[in-house]
Amino acid sequence: MFGKILVCLDGSQLAEQIIPYATEQALGFQSILVLFQVIHEPLAYSPGIPGTEPAAIKTNTMIEQANAALDGAKQYLEGLAMPLREKSIQVETVTTLGTAGQTIVEYAEGNSIDLITIATHGRSGLGRAVFGSVADQVLRESGRPILLIRPREPQGE
Repeated sequence: MFGKILVCLDGSQLAEQIIPYATEQALGFQSILVLFQVIHEPLAYSPGIPGTEPAAIKTNTMIEQANAALDGAKQYLEGLAMPLREKSIQVETVTTLGTAGQTIVEYAEGNSIDLITIATHGRSGLGRAVFGSVADQVLRESGRPILLIRPREPQGE
């Protein structure tokens, strides 16, 4: 039923709490797990000429920082993939630049994803208004089955 399962991660321990749920689905359905992390694309905008759209600017430093973040994310995902592969689960890792919610939806649409798994950070009120909700955007826009959990804060920290 679920040939490919997208596991949305952001590098946090809270987001990683979705992995056991995705793993169970993968084992049950003989699915491919796609560990996926979006790195925020660095952009600055020029003030532009009044009455025109501002132009996006990328500096060499911004590009270098983004590439370093992508490399770090690849290593992070490969570290998470190793124990899953030891359980005979087929795992792919994907890192990309973009805006998290939009990029998740677009990747799922373009890559035959059958199930999206994601942990919500559970922000509400002002925090949600300021930071938005990636999980909410994915729920509203994907049109695919979604496994969503609200992770628990680590105890004793």
